[in-house]
Amino acid sequence: MTDVLLELGQNKLARRLVAQAKLPIPMPERLERPHAARTERFLEGKAVLVSGAGPLSEILARTLSRAGALSALDSAKLAQLFAPAAEAYARPTRLLIPADAELNEPAQAFVFDASACESVAELKQLYDFFHTYLGRLARSGRIAVLGRPPSAAQDVQSAAASAALEGFTRSLAKEVGTRGATANLVYVAPGAEERLPAVLRFLLSGASAFVSAQALHVDARAAWDGEDAWEQPLSNKVALVTGAARGIGEACARALAAEGAHVVCLDRPDDDEPLSHVVRAVNGSSLLIDIAEPDAAARIARDLEQKHGGVDIVVHNAGITRDRTLARMPEPNWDQVLGINLQAVLSITDALLSERVLRDRGRIVSLSSVSGIAGNTGQTNYAASKAGLIGFTRALAERVRSRGITVNAIAPGFIETRMTHAVPVLVREAGRRLSALGQGGLPEDVAQAITFLAEPGTAGLTGQVLRVCGGALIGA
Repeated sequence: MTDVLLELGQNKLARRLVAQAKLPIPMPERLERPHAARTERFLEGKAVLVSGAGPLSEILARTLSRAGALSALDSAKLAQLFAPAAEAYARPTRLLIPADAELNEPAQAFVFDASACESVAELKQLYDFFHTYLGRLARSGRIAVLGRPPSAAQDVQSAAASAALEGFTRSLAKEVGTRGATANLVYVAPGAEERLPAVLRFLLSGASAFVSAQALHVDARAAWDGEDAWEQPLSNKVALVTGAARGIGEACARALAAEGAHVVCLDRPDDDEPLSHVVRAVNGSSLLIDIAEPDAAARIARDLEQKHGGVDIVVHNAGITRDRTLARMPEPNWDQVLGINLQAVLSITDALLSERVLRDRGRIVSLSSVSGIAGNTGQTNYAASKAGLIGFTRALAERVRSRGITVNAIAPGFIETRMTHAVPVLVREAGRRLSALGQGGLPEDVAQAITFLAEPGTAGLTGQVLRVCGGALIGA
């Protein structure tokens, strides 16, 4: 179904008329999404404004230079820190001077290294930089703020300054969303600096088009061997995607395959025909099993072991809704939703881990929902199942980190799928407009986030819930 306001917003005359008439009509910007697999020099020739020299500046310099960025720096100190990497990758840098600096093109991204901010007074650097340069951010631009987690602070003042970064970034995301731009925060624990590049690449690329107002925590809990391929990161990996016949599952299978994975596409026997189309499109394998069956977990583990020698990536995408207010909800509605959305995930994961079918350095990604975070009328069963997946994610992450396995969850917001197209028009419009980006996301937005968490380089992220919601008003 077409988003009329999104289509209308592409008409310059319509945008001008709405602005001149001062009508309270949101005119969302069409988001720039990737149309191909990951590339190393994804920032080739793009201007990136950088500020706030701190402990993360060296790894930031290496990442941006290797990605091909034309870094514009706002201090001589930062220029010195960037010089070795810029020279190694033959990437020139520029020094910004607010009084007379000129950029011939809008900046594709802003990056602020706030890892050295340890007081309220030092937070003023955020104001100075963004107040001066924010008007130069390109449409569909990216903002990344980097900091140390409050838990690593040496004193109360430092902890307060670190925590302030989250409120700042979430609010900034709301302000730039009308341009189709995003803003996110990355907390990097001491000792986890080398795990930052994969996270930064995602947040500065088109793959994160519908990820905004989020705070990611990079740490060194999970074992990591240093693997971090910038192109085709999933080569020689086997991935299982449940509910792969359509929607987010199909988009996920395509995205994982594009990055080199062999995808085992699982869905119910009744969905054999649509699943076969997906399998052919991704050159993968099919697995026709109803995960609600009592022996489904054992059969899945056996098939993966016998046909593929194990699995590296597990995406728990399959799920159902049976919405009713609690007083009117039939018992089967409760049992089916909790059984498929939550119990099946627990059973399948247990089977894969207990038989060591999931290999060391593996990745587990589950599809939660903002409903599991904020709740929703008529969805006590669905929200319970999705909140349960968040608890599962956080608990299991601690138990498997010594094997280098990471466990994360994705919480989509309003995504344009068959399910959301069936809801009443007013509810649908509210879901779209309540995001900072003023529109709904697409299945491929969720798929890109899943693929990101499946990469070997994202070993610094585990036990986390990544919202793919466009900076939605609801939720945490």
